[in-house]
Order: sequence, then structure tokens, then C-alpha cells
Amino acid sequence: MHFLVFQHIACEHPAIFREFMRRDKITWDAIALDEGEEIPDFDGYDALLVMGGPMDVWQKEDNPWLIQELAAIKKWVSEGRPYLGFCLGHQLLAEAMGGKVGPSKTPEIGVLPVTLTDSGLSHWFFKGVAPTLHALQWHSAEVTQLPARGVSLASSSACAVNAMAYGDNAVAVQFHVEIMENTVREWGEIPEYAAALDQALGKGGMKTMIQSADDRMIEFNAVSQTIYDNFVAKIQ
Repeated sequence: MHFLVFQHIACEHPAIFREFMRRDKITWDAIALDEGEEIPDFDGYDALLVMGGPMDVWQKEDNPWLIQELAAIKKWVSEGRPYLGFCLGHQLLAEAMGGKVGPSKTPEIGVLPVTLTDSGLSHWFFKGVAPTLHALQWHSAEVTQLPARGVSLASSSACAVNAMAYGDNAVAVQFHVEIMENTVREWGEIPEYAAALDQALGKGGMKTMIQSADDRMIEFNAVSQTIYDNFVAKIQ
């Protein structure tokens, strides 16, 4: 199989999912939209993965490529093709398909619990995942209204749509299941992320974030493996 990956900043890539894809001999093309790379023709691609980024879906004036990306996502998903979004990719799915995204009332930053909804408990994407899991969160925007065919698969005390499905082909998570050992350190170098981290966790927040992620890394990676396997099994 051959996957298409939309990236919005170099350090937000598929991370551990790259290891899974290599293992399964799945090839992929990463398109750096923030660097002006063009969205290719969809022929020959079996799934679309859309990663996170420091921009918000409404910042189209500063990031005009978001307009083309949203149109591409709408076309891809409307054609029934497999889609997997992470953080910004989760929000872009909602926006592209008619939902709404806005600033979070309470930004989620840190390692925090997420609970599967009734729909999530029975959905193929979360098969084999515990009803409540700990996840790395780093977002100050959220899905405020689901699209007409959207379903919330997971929620938290601060965010009602922490994972979603659209139809039977598109799934996305607000939290970061893709992370590896160095991910938090790399993201801490992004000014927008560092500022949000300092505001949420205060002085020394980066050290706390790194330690919290390290403590849960085995759990994170086990969840990553499970939902990746569920996603690939759905395509095959």
C-alpha cells in the first residue's frame, strides 16, 4: 500500500507510525504544505494521514495553503477514502466536512485522561483500546461542532470531541498517539507550543511534560500500535 501524508511543520511527522509502516512495507509520500509543496493527484494512494501543526484552521490569511488542503480533504473523504487525522488533522477533518472549530475554553496541555464514548467503545478504530486511556495533549483549539455525519468517539472533561469518526472511512484524534521518545523535546522548540506550555504548566513545565510523557511512553506506543493496526486492517 501507498499512503499520502500532509505535514504542516517538519517536526510533526508520523513519528512511530513511520516504524509501523516500514514494518508492513507501506510506502508513503510526505507533502510539506507549509513549505509550499503541491498536493498531488490522489491516484495511487490508499490512505491519507494528516498531521498536527502550530497554526489554527481559521488562520487562512497567514497560511493560504489551508484553503487548498481543506478542499483536498473534503474531496478525499467524500469519495470514501481512508483518512486518519492527528490534532490539527482532526480539526481539519471536522472543518472540511461542515463542522466548526474554535479556541478551547480550557486548553489541554499535558498527559491527561481521555474516555471513549459509547460510540467509541463499539467503533472499529478503538477495538482493543481500554475505555479510559492517558494521552499526550497539546492543543488550544478544538472541534466545537461536529459535521452532520460526524460522531464523537472519545471525550475528556475539557474537550467533548477528543476523537471522531466521519462516515465509516474517516477517523481522527485530537490527542497525540504518534509520539516517540524525542517528540516532546522537539515540539518544545516551537515558539507557539512553548508559549502554550509555559502558560498551562508554568515555569519548569517542559521538564514536567517530558517526564510525564516518558512515564507513559510504553502505554502510548501500545495504543498507537493498536489503532494503527485497526486502521490498516480496515483498508485491507
